[in-house]
Amino acid sequence: MKGLLTQVRSYEGSVQLLMVNQFTINLGFYMLMPYLAAHLSGTLGLAGWIVGLVLGVRNFSQQGMFLVGGTLADRLGYKPLIVAGCVLRTLGFATLGLVDSLPALLAASAATGLAGALFNPAVRAYLAADAGERRVEAFALFNVFYQAGILLGPLVGMVLTGVDFRVTCLVSAGIFAVLSVVQIRALPARTPEDAKRKDAHAGQGVLAQWRGILANRPFVLFSIAMIGSYVLSFQVYLALPLEVRRLGGDGRFGTAAVALLFAVSGLATIIGQTRVTAWCKARYEPGQALVRGLAAMGSAFVPLLLATAVPVPESGIGLWLLAAVPPTLAALLLAIGTMITYPFEMDTIVRLSGDRLVATHYGLYNTICGIGITVGNLGTGAALDAARAAGMPALPWITLCALGLACAAALYGLYRTGRLTARPASEPLAATV
Repeated sequence: MKGLLTQVRSYEGSVQLLMVNQFTINLGFYMLMPYLAAHLSGTLGLAGWIVGLVLGVRNFSQQGMFLVGGTLADRLGYKPLIVAGCVLRTLGFATLGLVDSLPALLAASAATGLAGALFNPAVRAYLAADAGERRVEAFALFNVFYQAGILLGPLVGMVLTGVDFRVTCLVSAGIFAVLSVVQIRALPARTPEDAKRKDAHAGQGVLAQWRGILANRPFVLFSIAMIGSYVLSFQVYLALPLEVRRLGGDGRFGTAAVALLFAVSGLATIIGQTRVTAWCKARYEPGQALVRGLAAMGSAFVPLLLATAVPVPESGIGLWLLAAVPPTLAALLLAIGTMITYPFEMDTIVRLSGDRLVATHYGLYNTICGIGITVGNLGTGAALDAARAAGMPALPWITLCALGLACAAALYGLYRTGRLTARPASEPLAATV
């Protein structure tokens, strides 16, 4: 931990603040969101389809508006969008705890999603700009803070929700309110860089800029190839818990085993991220690291695949081990693959953007991957259902392994053809501008 703090202090104040901000953002978000569905269906007594609608509106408003949020950040500056997102999430979370009408719940849910679309691209673009040549290491540290918030948030939320879910909402809203004030007072506006960015794109319309980014074939191909990494990493929340509960049941053991998945994933990242990044950077080019990271993520499902060849015990410790060990190993391998991939992934986006319209590139990248996650999860769910109906428990794990290897192969092709290298700074964004 001391070494980690030393690394953080080696960056300028703005980078340090952005890392702490991301921890706090995830703390406030994850102390509330895991318990929202239970509040809507239990305390408020809403029908299942309405619960799904409220949660879906949040996800759609975030994924659908990432590109807009990134574009605004490039035009207005990073700080205003970061602050606006935190203020909007303050209002959204407070409203979720104080209202019970469907229109108000939908509006609050949409506001919390839009908030993420505003500050996420801006935070990453700001971090990339101020970290400079140390971007890869900065994003590794950023991921440590990111995962620490995810790990701690549900624990704090469980305690607060044990009192009242409304308390959870108000505490979370209070965290974002404090965060907004801190950023207004302490986060530099970076005015010289903002002015240069505006001058460089004077006269360009938004649609022209978007067309220019879509015409950047290496960036678009990279975004599509990386969809698989997000689909695979999301299985910590989907396929792995379902597998644990399929074998271990919904009782205390199932709940504890699912909690173990999240704990292993988060703690592995907190402990190992900076070491993994340093090791990979010393040995591989960014493209090589990305290929290996995707291959590791695909191989994460091999323990589950091998476990399907083991007869399922009716009860006892054998059943518990079969229900808990393979999914936990898969979660650990997914965490390692993500540790390898994430810093180089974020750096590659900046390089492929040519250091221009960076937030817009992050916004479009998030939108593409968000759509991919939705489609991928539908496919994973279908594979799980088909496996149960056909008596082929290996089917989903074979599918996920194949997805990881296919994406690794696609990245290898981009790397070998030189499409993961930086664009020349003088290259125009679009011939139509």
